[in-house]
Amino acid sequence: MSAVPGAVKSTRDIASERILAGIGLVLLAVACFATLDTATKISVTAVPILMGVWFRYAFQAVATTAVLLPLYGTSLLRTAHPRYHVLRGALLLVTSVLAFLSLQYMPLAEFTAIVLIAPLVVTLLAATTLKEHVSVLRWTLVSGGFVGTLVILRPGGSSYSWAILLPIGLVITNAWFQVLTSKLAQTENPLTMHFYTGWVGTLIASCALPFVWSALPGWQWWALLCLMGLMGTVGHFMLILAYQRAPASTLTPYLYSQIAFAMLGGWFMFSHIPDQVSLVGMGMIAVCGAAGAWLTVRERRVPIEPAET
Repeated sequence: MSAVPGAVKSTRDIASERILAGIGLVLLAVACFATLDTATKISVTAVPILMGVWFRYAFQAVATTAVLLPLYGTSLLRTAHPRYHVLRGALLLVTSVLAFLSLQYMPLAEFTAIVLIAPLVVTLLAATTLKEHVSVLRWTLVSGGFVGTLVILRPGGSSYSWAILLPIGLVITNAWFQVLTSKLAQTENPLTMHFYTGWVGTLIASCALPFVWSALPGWQWWALLCLMGLMGTVGHFMLILAYQRAPASTLTPYLYSQIAFAMLGGWFMFSHIPDQVSLVGMGMIAVCGAAGAWLTVRERRVPIEPAET
């Protein structure tokens, strides 16, 4: 009988280690995404936006194929919803283009915070279009997140311009991407979803490539594009590994640490530190967004994907 408690303890230790590993992988993933956004903000000063988007997706598509296809064979390609994969890939591509455009005009931390209200917009879409019941607590969190966004943007103030429409449009397309992701995740392999997302984005962006291709001023810009592709690809793989090790409800709040990584990138590369008002807005978004996303994955038992360009 004395061996049973030890076995239970061992099982709990293993479960705890897997959860800690999942949290660590999520933190590494959002660090990769923050690095990707930092590199993107640098790239838009010299690289045509559509060319940068194409390279980012092409890198991910080729790397994903090279790693996953030998491991899983043709089973990786099997899907019951090819049209949804095309729509999902197109939504993420539009989101990426809007992200590149937004980063031309906005600091990293503020941009990241606004994009992370996407789970709250998912709640709004669920209530208005999917006719799902939304609790008073959820509506409170949605309202708090939107107030935080207004605090950052301060419409009517000196920083107000048409450019604030870019991250707002991004949030809408990303929210629809999240809704479609939650539907597909119920029946589809996440690796298959990752595979098709990369290739759909690559093929659509390739149509515009001949019209935007430009010779880059030096090798360092090609290295920067490779860094963007590497960070996006590695970040997604780490995220998949994290969700294999711990429940989405446990990991989701840690996605909001991306704001801190973005602040670090903005300070290190651009000497930008958000002002006190913006910090208040970012804090409101982080708290309301993390709580809202946690409730979403608790109820639907599917992961929320982080903001990533």
